[in-house]
Amino acid sequence: MLPIALDAMGGDDAPDAVVEGACRARDEHGIDVLLVGPPDLLGDHHGLPVIPASEVIGMADDPGSSVRRRKDATVVRAAEAVRDGRAAATVSAGNTGAAMASALFRIGRLRGVARPAIATPIPSVSGPPTVLLDAGANAECQAPWLVQFAQMGAVYSRRRYGVETPRVGLLSIGEEPGKGNSLAKEAHELLSDDTFGDASGASFVGNVEGRDIMSSEVDVIVTDGFTGNVVLKTLEGGIGAVLDRLRALMDADEQSRAAVVPILPGLTEIFHDLDPDTYGAALLLGVKGVSLISHGASGPEAICNALRTAVDLVEMDLVTALAEAVGSADG
Repeated sequence: MLPIALDAMGGDDAPDAVVEGACRARDEHGIDVLLVGPPDLLGDHHGLPVIPASEVIGMADDPGSSVRRRKDATVVRAAEAVRDGRAAATVSAGNTGAAMASALFRIGRLRGVARPAIATPIPSVSGPPTVLLDAGANAECQAPWLVQFAQMGAVYSRRRYGVETPRVGLLSIGEEPGKGNSLAKEAHELLSDDTFGDASGASFVGNVEGRDIMSSEVDVIVTDGFTGNVVLKTLEGGIGAVLDRLRALMDADEQSRAAVVPILPGLTEIFHDLDPDTYGAALLLGVKGVSLISHGASGPEAICNALRTAVDLVEMDLVTALAEAVGSADG
């Protein structure tokens, strides 16, 4: 398999944390990694091959204009490595919009895809994770895009987690079909059509609410990118706050400690599953290659896990499955 192109300057702790994560992936899991960055800033990269790139797109930079102007940016060169057949996938913990724009402009979107979407696994009470999309790529959406997100999410759930007939839910403010804003109402009508299930091999279960996200009642949840990103960050922050509170109670007195100790391991496991360091990166669905976007605060563990995920997705030929599903539905 071709190496994974890794944006060495992406993330708050780049390049040190990125290089360390790449070395772990190589040494512990046998993954070939191709660093992309300015050689003079990478320091000791422990023999990892490097594609030189002299420019960096910062977290605060405008994604679209930066990708167009900075043609030698690390995230751009990483995407070009996939396009040119030098890499099997790309991983970046840098500017999310720039990573998405680079994938779109350099790798290209799959035929029939209106808008790519970011898919993130959410741990469930039991069974495989729930796939949430869009988790931040498209703040403004149209109803047909949500249908396509559902199609791609179903393919991802089936290939990645072995769910034969994924149950798709539409995130809204009530279970009834008439609940929600105009986007949710129109998307509900489209998803309820028999052609959706026939084309996607999925089952639309109707509207779901925020309380259903981790309930194991649904395998794929679709929403616009603004709402999806808020949901994701709320879950991360909420579970983290609960854990912090419980840890504080352990130091309060013996009675509090005795009450907390039995439940802390279970909550810690849920937080571990939701932690970006564990799943490593979210996947940009809808482009002609595997493009993973990691959290900006990714440390070496997150980078290593993102590289492992990239290898898994390449080996299961996810992009081909997506192309076939979207092409079939589009046709």
